[in-house]
Amino acid sequence: MGIMNLFGLETKTCWNVTRIEPLNEVQSCEGLGDPACFYVGVIFILNGLMMGLFFMYGAYLSGTQLGGVITVLCFFFNHGEATRVMWTPPLRESFSYPFLVLQMYILTLILRTSSNDRRPFIALCLSNVAFMLPWQFAQFILFTQIASLFPMYVVGYIEPSKFQKIIYVNMVSVILSFILMFGNSMYLSSYYSSSLLMTWVSLIQGSAWWFGTIILKFLTSKILGVSDHIRLSDLIAARILRYTDFDTLIYTCAPEFDFMEKATPLRYTKTLLLPVVMVITCFIFKKTVRDISCVLLAFHTLQLLAFTALAILIMRLKLFLTPHMCVMASLICSRQLFGWLFRRVRFENVIFGILTVMSIQGYANLHNQWNIIGEFNNLPQEELLQWIKYNTTPDAVFAGAMPTMASVKLSTLHPIVNHPHYEDADLRARTKIVYSTYSRKSAKEVRDKLSELHVNYYVLEEAWCVVRTKPGCSMLEIWDVEDPSNAANPPLCSVLLKDARPYFTTVFQNSVYRVLKVN
Repeated sequence: MGIMNLFGLETKTCWNVTRIEPLNEVQSCEGLGDPACFYVGVIFILNGLMMGLFFMYGAYLSGTQLGGVITVLCFFFNHGEATRVMWTPPLRESFSYPFLVLQMYILTLILRTSSNDRRPFIALCLSNVAFMLPWQFAQFILFTQIASLFPMYVVGYIEPSKFQKIIYVNMVSVILSFILMFGNSMYLSSYYSSSLLMTWVSLIQGSAWWFGTIILKFLTSKILGVSDHIRLSDLIAARILRYTDFDTLIYTCAPEFDFMEKATPLRYTKTLLLPVVMVITCFIFKKTVRDISCVLLAFHTLQLLAFTALAILIMRLKLFLTPHMCVMASLICSRQLFGWLFRRVRFENVIFGILTVMSIQGYANLHNQWNIIGEFNNLPQEELLQWIKYNTTPDAVFAGAMPTMASVKLSTLHPIVNHPHYEDADLRARTKIVYSTYSRKSAKEVRDKLSELHVNYYVLEEAWCVVRTKPGCSMLEIWDVEDPSNAANPPLCSVLLKDARPYFTTVFQNSVYRVLKVN
C-alpha cells in the first residue's frame, strides 16, 4: 500500500452508506487497499491461477492439451463438490490447496523425467512449504503422498536415487516449515515427518515402514510434549474406532466433518465423472500389472484411493478427492491407456462425445451456482459489535463461541481468550472452559474458571443452548459425554437466560446474543 501511495495509485475506494432507521450510517470500502478485500482478493487470484495449473497438469499427465480441457471442465461441472472457496474464502485451506496442486504437478514432472536437474526438486521443496504453512492438516495429506510413493519404490516403479531425493526434499520442507512457524513442534511429531524418518533410516519392507512410522510418531509426540495437539489423523481414528470425547465431538459434529453424503456419488455419476474415473482406474490396474514403466499412472491411482478414503470419512476432504478425480479424468485422452481404441475410432469423436454427455448435467450445475445471488447481512451481530465498541473499555476481555470471538477480535480489536485455531492444545483447553456455560456445571464453578482466564464479558448465544445438528451433537449432549457426573443437573444455559445473577450480570441483549458481565 505504501508503494502504491508513492506512485499515486489509488488502492481503496470508500462510500458512506445511509441505511434505514434505526441502522446507523456505515462506511463501505473496496479495493486491495482494504485489508478484508486484499485478503479475499488474494485467495480468489490464487484459486483463479489454479485453473491454469489444472489445465497444465491434465495436459501433461494425459499427453494432450485436450486432457487439460477435460480437467478444467470437469472441475467446473462439479464445482459445488470441488471447493468451498466461493462460500468461505478466508479458510486456511483456500490459501493452501493451490500449492498442493502445484506440488503434485511438479512431483509428476519429477517422476516422469530422468533428468538430474535440481530445479524441479527446489520447486517441490518450496511448494511443500507453501502448502504446509497456512493449513494445519496439510502434513497428513503429504503423509498419504509418501504412503503412495513408498510401495511404488518397494516394487521397483521408482529408481532408488530419485526416491531418495524426493524424501530428502520433503525432510528439508519439514525443517523449513518448523523454522518459519517459530519452532512449532507439530511439524516434527506428525505421521508425515515420522514416515520420512523411517524411509530415510531404512529402505525396508512396507509392513515395517508402517509399524515404524506409527511407533516413531507417538515417540516424538511424547518427547516433544505435543501429544495433546489434535490432528486430522486423530479425527480419522475417532471416526473409525468410534471414539468420542469433547474435542473430537466439537469437530465431528460439524457438518463438514461428517461422513460423505450419500448423494455425493450420485452427483459425480450425473456429470459422468465417477464412471469415467472408474473405467480409467480399471484400465490402469490392468496396465500397471504388466508394465512397470507406468509409474505416473500407479502413483495417481494410489493417491486417488487415499483421497477417496479420506473423503468418505470426512466430507470436508472432498476438497482433495473431486479435483483429483478431474485430473484423473484427463487420462481418457491418454494414448498410453486407450491407444487401442483410438486406432479404431476417431480420437476427437470419443472425447467430444464424452464431454457432451458431461455438459448436460454439468451446465445445469453451473447454472444453479450462477443463480445463487445474495448479500451477507447479520444485523444482530452488528448490534453486538457496535455495543462492544462503544460501551466497553479497550482492554475488556471477551469469551464466547469461537466464530463470534473471531468477529469480535477483527471488528473491535478487543482481547479474546479463544478463537477458531482449535487444534492448538492450550487454546483448546481455554475453549473447553469457555464452552462450559453450555454444560450442566454450576454457575459459580463456571464463573470462577472464567475469572481465572481474566474474562470480563461472556457472549452467550441462545441458539447454542438448543441447536442440534444431529443426534448426540447438541452442546448439552457433548457435555453429558464429557461430564457425566453432572448429567442430572439442569442446563446452565437455561439458568443464565432466566436470571444470570449473582455470578453474572446481563448488560446487553438482542434476538441472538446476550452479553454477561462476569462478577
